[in-house]
Order: sequence, then C-alpha cells, then structure tokens
Amino acid sequence: MTPSARRLALPLLAFCIGLAALGAAAVLTLAPTARQATAAAIGGPFALVDQNGRAVTDRDFLGKPHLVFFGFTHCPDVCPTKLFEISEALRATGDKGRNLRALFITVDPERDTPEVLKSYLGSFDERIVGLTGDRAAIDAAVKAFRAYARKTPLKDGGYTLEHTALVYLMDKTCRFVGSFNLDRPPEQAAQELIGRL
Repeated sequence: MTPSARRLALPLLAFCIGLAALGAAAVLTLAPTARQATAAAIGGPFALVDQNGRAVTDRDFLGKPHLVFFGFTHCPDVCPTKLFEISEALRATGDKGRNLRALFITVDPERDTPEVLKSYLGSFDERIVGLTGDRAAIDAAVKAFRAYARKTPLKDGGYTLEHTALVYLMDKTCRFVGSFNLDRPPEQAAQELIGRL
C-alpha cells in the first residue's frame, strides 16, 4: 500500500467506525421496547374503597378501558372542571359506552371519606367511581401512577393540595395507553373511548 493510500485509509476507517457507533446509538435510543417499558411502568395494583364503602382493586377494572384522575373534593377549580369534562365525554359515548368507567382517586383521604366522595360525585356522571383509602394506600396508588401530590398549608390554618392534573387512559388490561386529551369536543373524546372497547 502506498503512503498516500495509507493516509486516506485511516480517516476512512475512523469514519466507518464512527458511523457504526452512531447507528448503534440510534437503534438503542429509538427502539420501541424502550417506550413500551416506560408506558408499562405507569399504573399498577391498588386496593382502595369506593364511594359506597366497597373494597375495590385494580382487578375490578380488567376487561374495560377506563380513565384515572387524581384530585380532591376541596379543589377549587381544576378537579371540578376535569370531572365535568370527563362526564361530558362519557355522556357523549351514549349506549355504546355504558360499561366505561372513570376513576377519581382522592389525594386527600383525611377529608375525602366514601360519604364525602359520594355526595361530591353526585354532580357528575354516574360512571365516575370515587376511590379513597388510608394514607398508605393512597400514597401507593399515587406512586404507581407516577403522579404527584403535595399538601400546602393555607394562612387560615387549613390546607390545599398541589397534584397531577393528568387524566390517564388505561386499556382493557389496565395498562397505560397515554394521557387522555379533554381539550376537544366531547364527541371526539367519546370516539376515542369507544374505539378502545
């Protein structure tokens, strides 16, 4: 090999090695299994109590797509707005969506007893199931859904809660599909829910 050919071969070899490394990095970064693992990590087993005082677990919702929303009954605006939007989407499903459910899991179990949840949810669609429990059970559900809730003291001695305002869409196997978009006409949201049946 001539000296000038050797000078050309070395940069060409370095370029080929760099290209191969870039390709490997792209495959590892963009592989679908990485995204599936992340989605599968949201949600999980829970054991709570519904607004009728009945013990409920995640297994009660197997076989049906459902929505999950974390909030609390003393929430001044975000929670009632989201629950109204969820109600409108459920109503727009008509008879096709009669088996759909939405879970409203409180992040304030100290105040949100089953009785309080039942009274509060009376203003919304009957397919919204209120869930509460002891602090450990609520914290476990919040953690399983990678949600967030933090108590913030108020000047009058009371408190409010900062919390995740995301509405989770879960499939028939209780696996996370994605966040459910309520910023659209209820009929469009309903079509997405019906499409998951």
